[in-house]
Amino acid sequence: MNFVKKSTANVADQERKIFKQIFAQNSALFALALLFIIAIILEGTTFLNVNNLMNILMNNSIVGIIALGMTLIIISGGIDLAVGAQLAATGLIAITVMNSTGSVILGILVALLVGVLMGVATGVLVAKFQIPAFITTLGMMQIFRSVVQHFFNGGGILVDRESVGSFLTISNTRVLDFGNFPGIPLPVIYWFVLAVIIHIVANRTAFGRHIYAVGSNERASRLSGINVNYVKIGVYMLSGALVVFAALVEASRLGSMNSSASGGAYELQAIAAVVIGGTAMSGGKGKISGTVFGMLTLGIINNMMNLMGLPSFLVAAIQGAIILLAVLLQRSVAKKEKQY
Repeated sequence: MNFVKKSTANVADQERKIFKQIFAQNSALFALALLFIIAIILEGTTFLNVNNLMNILMNNSIVGIIALGMTLIIISGGIDLAVGAQLAATGLIAITVMNSTGSVILGILVALLVGVLMGVATGVLVAKFQIPAFITTLGMMQIFRSVVQHFFNGGGILVDRESVGSFLTISNTRVLDFGNFPGIPLPVIYWFVLAVIIHIVANRTAFGRHIYAVGSNERASRLSGINVNYVKIGVYMLSGALVVFAALVEASRLGSMNSSASGGAYELQAIAAVVIGGTAMSGGKGKISGTVFGMLTLGIINNMMNLMGLPSFLVAAIQGAIILLAVLLQRSVAKKEKQY
């Protein structure tokens, strides 16, 4: 009889452990689902309106693209505070080259080259010179922002619609636009396609496995033959390319870029999405899908506050509280995993 009771208790314990593991691994999805239900209860058909849902996706696609690269950087044990300033710089460069040459392709290529070189510079400082990523990217943020503000006198630049007006179609086009369905904005498609690609890179390639290894234990990674410097430089390069893509999407959407305002606080929003998505700030753990869910969670919160008429100034405060809550939950889960 006691044996049966012990067996039943062991089964129950195992089931609880499995449930906790599933919840921990998919906490971002559960949080998004819960928030979605709350939004429906509070705002009903207004929230579920197709146009409103498309606006949520559209408004978060640019930072969502940046957050994909940020995820890899944080998994590797780093961080990047310069992505917002980098977006402004590369966007301004792209428009300037386009307007000067009349070539959209050349503008894109030059911006991509500059963005990748920015990533390389940051990666080299972090990897080769071993300057902490926080300090390095804080300095880069100041450099990128100040330089473009100097060259553009704190202002911005408009896309020349006569010579390169076709550039505006990159973001201001919708697909599947028929009947009462408003269509899907191209930036949303870019975001999800890139998320799939980066997911494959992170989970199906040797480079992706090395990113996790370096973030988990850098010393052990070196001893096992992994080129840690190559991995660190690589993630900043890849993130730089994604930031350029986001810059092009924003420049196309708005038809302009501003040296002072463009990309403002994008780095904080991207980091928030990554943390809410379950990526550990200590490195070595995280998922691209979690970051997408985290970005959508922030988007829904912002949208709900707008629909409810709450002050927009409180959005950042609520986002900050959610980040702290997410970190506390991560630490709690980590402690329980160690106990098991």
